[in-house]
Amino acid sequence: MPHATLEEIARDILSYFLDNPQAADDLEGVARWRLLRQTIHRDVAETSQALDWLVQRGLLTRVSTTGSAIFHLRAEQRAEAAAFTAQSASDEGKPQDSA
Repeated sequence: MPHATLEEIARDILSYFLDNPQAADDLEGVARWRLLRQTIHRDVAETSQALDWLVQRGLLTRVSTTGSAIFHLRAEQRAEAAAFTAQSASDEGKPQDSA
């Protein structure tokens, strides 16, 4: 993830104070909520990509509703989904082959 410029950081901070005019915080507090907002944004983007990946592989189904989508496990892919999660769990902690 590329680092933000000083102006982007300042714009982000100022935007927060404009949206929350009664807010007051010290340096550590401002840094904390900035990091939290960035983490949430990054986590939502990563979660969206992971959900799309699972839908593309047929493990989950996406049902579109007004304004959002609902995801659920495809019952006929339960065994494949279980095998995938078991494999992922057993791979944790193993050294990755570098190519």
